[in-house]
Formats: sequence, C-alpha cells, structure tokens
Amino acid sequence: MRDPYEVLGVQRDASAAAIKSAYRKLAKKHHPDANKNDPKAAARFAEVNSANEILGDESKRKQFDRGEIDAEGKPRFQGFPGGGGSARGGRAGAGAGGGFEQYNFRGGAGGGAGFEDILNSMFGGAAGMRGGPRGGGAGFDFDSGGFAPDLDQSVAMTVTLEEAAKGSEKRVRLPSGKELNVKIPAGVGPGQQIRLKGQGESAPGHRPGDLLITVNYAPHPHFKVDGNDLRLELPITLYEAVLGAKVRVPTLTGAIELSIPKNTSSGRTFRLKGKGLPKSGTAGDLFVTTRIVLPDGHDADLEALMTKWRDGHPYHPRSDLG
Repeated sequence: MRDPYEVLGVQRDASAAAIKSAYRKLAKKHHPDANKNDPKAAARFAEVNSANEILGDESKRKQFDRGEIDAEGKPRFQGFPGGGGSARGGRAGAGAGGGFEQYNFRGGAGGGAGFEDILNSMFGGAAGMRGGPRGGGAGFDFDSGGFAPDLDQSVAMTVTLEEAAKGSEKRVRLPSGKELNVKIPAGVGPGQQIRLKGQGESAPGHRPGDLLITVNYAPHPHFKVDGNDLRLELPITLYEAVLGAKVRVPTLTGAIELSIPKNTSSGRTFRLKGKGLPKSGTAGDLFVTTRIVLPDGHDADLEALMTKWRDGHPYHPRSDLG
C-alpha cells in the first residue's frame, strides 16, 4: 500500500482536523455507491479507509512516523537482536562498515557452523525449522515461532442497513483483482471484521494468510444509526398533527402504519420496539420523530384560517423562555 500521507494528500505535519477533513472528502468521492460504474472505486475506497486507520489514530500515526509499522499497520522488521558487528565462519569479527552480522554457511561434515547451528546461536534455539534431514539439502521452512511473514490481507466492504439487518451475500474485489462472494451475517455492525481463512496472501513454504473484511455502513436516505437503534424524521401535515391520522412509516423489513394522536406537536417521538438493527438474538428500536411540514407557496385559505384562529385562540408556547 502507498504512504498513507500520499493517499490522503496531506503533509506529514498535518493536524488531526486536516487529516479528518481530507479523509471525509476522499471517502465521499470514492464511495462505491457513488461510483457504481467504476470497478476500481472499491479498491480506492479501501485504500483511503486503510490510510485513515493509520493517520486517524494518534498512536498508530506516531508508530508509522517512527518507522515501527508500515502503511498497512504491520510491524516493521527492526533487525536481529545484538546486531552491529560482522562474523565470518561463525566467529565474531570487526566489520568494515558495521550493519548486520554476516555468516558463511558451511554445513555437513566438512566442519564449520551449519545453518541450523547459526540460527540456534542467534535466537537461542527459538527459531524452529521444518524440512528434510539436517545437511540433506532440503529447503527449510520457518515455523510460526515469531518469524513467519504476516500474510493476512485487509479490505473494506460497504453494506446497506437492509443487508446488515437481514444478512446477504456480496462480491468483494481484492487489491490483486481477485473477486470473492462473501456471506454477510445478519446483525453485522460497522467496524466489525469478517475473517475468511486462507484467502489472504501466500508465500512459498507457509500457510496462506486470512482475508480480513472490515464492514462499513452505507449512508441511508431515511434512517440514522444510533448503536442498534435507528432514528427517522417523519414529515406530517398540519391537519394530520391537529386531527390525528394513520401514516405509513418505513422500516428495514417493510412499511407499517403508525397512529398519530390528535394535537401532536412537531418533534414528538414515537418508539417502535424491535424495528432497529438486530444483535445477539435481539433487536434495537426505531425512534420516529414527527416534523410538521406546511404546503409549498402561499395558501390564502390557510392564511385566513390561521389568522382567524390566532385572533380567537391565542396561546404562548415560548412563555417559559422568559
């Protein structure tokens, strides 16, 4: 992956606010829902998210700036313990330029330190190896005792609220261009990860890594997410607020009817139990807040009615404000 500063287009001394602003702008620009005809949009969107995971986290940003982690958040190799001098034939000696220790690998019965002996001396016997018999010429394979490469791969996936609530199957494109069908479990939350065993990167002599898919919610035209609850602003007419009515309300599982009592003020909130997002066998609620909407333009009859009503029935809803 590219340098996260380059991905977000910010300077290395950029403030946290500048990084956040750049991320939001790019995430909106490259969001797959806004680029449905661009097959590369998902990869760019995932790259922007990955860059923000580094630079948007103060601790990770400092680690990256110090060179402790790479652009994917993986630890960088810091050199062998006690490195500095050089050695030839297994004996320590003063190297001309310093740096990593050097070894001549002379195995077999001819004398000198064998490859396994040198590794054992370097790592105290902790570097286990697998392969053919010692000195038999077979290639060695490091075990997972701390020296195996990190072959896991991370991508981002955007799902709709309906897909998150009901579960679904989506196709995800990897940076390599490979595509996979992924089952989205019902109730998956934003920021949660789906792990696909053995679908990550590969390297000779090692088990394939895993694919880690981070789930994000796509913006919804009606609902706002509040944990496992959903919130909805419901427009109603003036006469529905005054006289009461039954109105259709959208939910993730289909529209239902909601009874609006007489004399309902704008801003009144109704709770629809169990109509939110599912989690652990239960579900959140849907909170519906009414918003009285007047007709467009000037309506002479309505104005005349309100003038008459105002003169005959005055009231003061702001009296408690002083």
